[in-house]
Amino acid sequence: MITISQLARHAGVTVRAVRHYHQIGLLPEAERDASGYRTYGAAAVVRLIRIRTLADAGVPLARVQELLDADDAGFARGVQEIDKELRSEIRRLQDNRTRIARLAAGDHLALPAVVVSYLDRLRALGINERYLDLERPAWIMLAAQVPEQIDDIVARKNAELEDADMVQLYRLLSEAIDWSPDEPRIVEIADVLERLMFRAVEAGESGAQGLDDPFVQLMDAAMSEASPISGRILKILQGRGWKGWTRIEQAPSTSPRP
Repeated sequence: MITISQLARHAGVTVRAVRHYHQIGLLPEAERDASGYRTYGAAAVVRLIRIRTLADAGVPLARVQELLDADDAGFARGVQEIDKELRSEIRRLQDNRTRIARLAAGDHLALPAVVVSYLDRLRALGINERYLDLERPAWIMLAAQVPEQIDDIVARKNAELEDADMVQLYRLLSEAIDWSPDEPRIVEIADVLERLMFRAVEAGESGAQGLDDPFVQLMDAAMSEASPISGRILKILQGRGWKGWTRIEQAPSTSPRP
């Protein structure tokens, strides 16, 4: 008969592990001898080795008892089920590794692939990274708020880039990163933006389909905070009867500017 420390050594585990197996019912505790010590026999060593072997193979401890008590056919079925679960977990971890690798590119963090492609298209048009850094948070919030609509939203944005005014607006905003609020060229941005807003209204597009009022207000606040010139542009547009960034609204009397 052997002590708990000898049992642990023979099975290649720690005494702490043996006690844990006792606690969760995988390994029965031995009776105490006349001296008050628990002593174990060969059967305990064999069972402990089997427990360690299964655990080292990746079998969850919650399933070890089931396999230890199963007949040959049941053991084979149990192992096959665990193998299937492990393969599923491996696929999940491989997917995670792929996502982690993509994060190194920056844009992939919290952004779907269609948005990343759209930002790449803006880069190809010469839009600088500092401007994209301002626009990215809005895309992250939008993708999280309406994930089922993001493909359609990006498709519309890509279509808008066929409009020369939209490309001009992006280029002006890209150049305006360091402008002060009293920069005269801000009026040019407001002019281009207003032409785009008129066309959007005529097409029946508000720019905020499916978005509730609190989220629209959040998006507007994010846009206003992104650049010191945002407030000036908004004031110019408000003076012309327009309201909001995310949801386009106009006063009934507003008419197109030349």
